Amino acid sequence: MTVTIVGSQLGDEGKGALVDRWGGDADVVVRYQGGDNAGHTVVEGGAEYKLSLVPSGAVRGTVGVLGNGCVVNPRTLFEEIDGLRERGLDPDVRVARRAHVILPYHRVLDGIEEDRKAEDDSGVEVGTTGRGIGPTYEDKAGRRGIRVGDLLDPAVLRERLEYAVPRKRTVAEAACGLDVAGSDHAAAFDVDALYEEFSGFGERLDKDGMTINCSDFLHRRRAAGDRILFEGAQGTSIDVDHGNYPFVTSSNPTAGGAAVGSGVGVTTVGAGEVVGIVKGYLSRVGAGPLPTELDGDDHEEALADEIREKGGEFGTVTGRPRRIGWLDLPMLRHASRVSGFTGIAVNHVDVLAELPDLRVCTDYELDGERIDTVPTTTERWERCDPVYREFETWPSVDWASVADEGYDALPAATRIYLEFVVDEVDAAVYAVGVGPDREATVELVNPFERTGR
Repeated sequence: MTVTIVGSQLGDEGKGALVDRWGGDADVVVRYQGGDNAGHTVVEGGAEYKLSLVPSGAVRGTVGVLGNGCVVNPRTLFEEIDGLRERGLDPDVRVARRAHVILPYHRVLDGIEEDRKAEDDSGVEVGTTGRGIGPTYEDKAGRRGIRVGDLLDPAVLRERLEYAVPRKRTVAEAACGLDVAGSDHAAAFDVDALYEEFSGFGERLDKDGMTINCSDFLHRRRAAGDRILFEGAQGTSIDVDHGNYPFVTSSNPTAGGAAVGSGVGVTTVGAGEVVGIVKGYLSRVGAGPLPTELDGDDHEEALADEIREKGGEFGTVTGRPRRIGWLDLPMLRHASRVSGFTGIAVNHVDVLAELPDLRVCTDYELDGERIDTVPTTTERWERCDPVYREFETWPSVDWASVADEGYDALPAATRIYLEFVVDEVDAAVYAVGVGPDREATVELVNPFERTGR
């Protein structure tokens, strides 16, 4: 059986907590896209684990796989693995040989590109993490990338570097105006230095038996009866195909990406559970439209500050404060349709407790017309005015007791809020997050225990 976890908004929905919780019932947890731009915070017994690349299931002792749809920075990978081992864990992480490698020059070029967009009024500043994700996917599509499998063969690695590095140096110098030799980035464009470092990563990957033929590996595990959980990074509205382009990531966080990014067939992924993770409000790091953003007056800004502080809304990877907005149902409808949610998990309802007011965007007004989903172009989305429904807020309660007692122990106003969202998205509530810890979850359905799919 398979379960696919999908972010239904703009990322930061709390996917890691659900992956961690249900990952305990999985035998294999697979990241199918993205790289170390995806921050997951997992809390267990009060201990906090901040992961940006290693699959969240590593904290539960399950096999973690970085699929072929991922882009992998070996520096980050081994830093995280070594950090988990120092804390007494023993993560079992496998990496697809077809996954592409983030090289230091990708990060340099990423930073230059974003800086130039920020300085140029005609450019679109996306607000990337600067981790080299986009440039690596560009090289993948341009057929000049270096894959994990290439790190295992020194001759092939040197050949690939000798082809790619001079071209990247030319781009940095001629197009971006960087004086490579006179900068702090000279080593990022030095074939010999890169070869020495990354062939070393290849030796460690090989020695530790970490690399796999991802499709074959997962096929055999599933044939043996293993349960597989697919973990998406980021969220639907920053999907490169289905998000608000160009304010998007460079891969597909939606459920279809699980098949492409792992080599597991669409009939297998589609026959399993697809759970959309929803935050009870919205947050966003970086630029791009946010129709329900709380930034209109002093009252809204105070609300945003309160939610931000209570919810810890600061980027796991960047530390940047996130923009805050009310829950946006047109966004959720779009996410459910694109990925085919069988259920949803709604997180952070505890953060909304005791707010002076509470709203949900039910539709948009665009050019005099009411619409119930996200427009296809960013320019039209920017012109949308939210149509709100107001809800009664709820008191702060003993959320740990609520998690123990179950759904009926939630405040009545919280249940009204949740049931409204369920009706609008047309997917059952599987879980409700009432705190950051794995146990601070009201679980109604364990997707691995559902029958009939």
